[in-house]
Amino acid sequence: MDRSTYSRSRRMAPIVAVAAAAALTLAGCSSSSGGKKSTEDSSGASAGKASTPRMTVALVTHQAPGDTFWDIVRKGAQAAAAKDNIKLVYSADPNAGNQSNLVQNAIDQKVDGIAVTLAKPDALKDVIAKAKTANIPVVGLNSGLSDWKKLGLLEFFGQDETVAGEALGKRLNSEGAKKAVCVIQEQGNIGLTQRCAGVKKTFTGTTEVLNVNGTDMPSVKSTITAKLTQDKAIDYVVTLGAPFAMTAVQSLADAGSKAKVATFDLNSTLTGAIKKGTVQFAVDQQPYLQGYLAVDSLWLYKNNGNYSGGGEQPVLTGPAFVDKTNVDAVAKYAANGTR
Repeated sequence: MDRSTYSRSRRMAPIVAVAAAAALTLAGCSSSSGGKKSTEDSSGASAGKASTPRMTVALVTHQAPGDTFWDIVRKGAQAAAAKDNIKLVYSADPNAGNQSNLVQNAIDQKVDGIAVTLAKPDALKDVIAKAKTANIPVVGLNSGLSDWKKLGLLEFFGQDETVAGEALGKRLNSEGAKKAVCVIQEQGNIGLTQRCAGVKKTFTGTTEVLNVNGTDMPSVKSTITAKLTQDKAIDYVVTLGAPFAMTAVQSLADAGSKAKVATFDLNSTLTGAIKKGTVQFAVDQQPYLQGYLAVDSLWLYKNNGNYSGGGEQPVLTGPAFVDKTNVDAVAKYAANGTR
């Protein structure tokens, strides 16, 4: 997994797809959300299944209990595992120390590869080094774009959260917004912090950050409601996840606010809200694709020696805006759990 062993002559422009287009139609199993867990996933899909030896891959994320965003990531990972004859072991915990322990568990189980999120990269640095010593390839997804190379990961699949935030800030300018509140549901999560910082960088109006407890949705609702009640000048609430956008819509009603809601990330409920106009737009990072490519990349590396981006560049899966102009085209995929 040590990129120093890779041939430097193979450096090239990022490869933004991993020969997976046809396989993306494979359906993965449904999954449940939750914190601290470890389960083996399997899928009934068999068409086009690889005949290569059975592999075991651990997918370890910082999913918080009830955060359905990760169901989409996991579904993509399951589809790749079904195609590649992989036993997928999923585990998650929002506590960085516990997540590190889950990675250690995967090392102890002598898995063939690890896919991990780096919401709090410093807490995972040592255990990733242990995986490297054990010759277990590790790829990153979703969180950690600014840290994956220095931690020695093979590849990374996700979006540049700062760039995504900057794009949303520019969009607020075009919408004529003057004052926005950016709602962070998990303090210390570097990706969420980067999103709000990106918004503040390009938005010409005023940006305030509001920290909430994302694991307690009634508290999220009351905190946003109190902020909107106290400051009537807020004309946009920016949330960093689809469930929080829907809660913000409720807070607007409770506070009697005329503000609008925009969000990062997407799900089937959110597409319906965009159609109705209760949410103006979403920034989609394609979590299904992140899960799919992360797992598939480990199969490609083990069996073919392939890796994307020459070991130097990330594979970007976003950002892309979804609004009333294109939501109908996206909604059918969101309903299937693939967007």
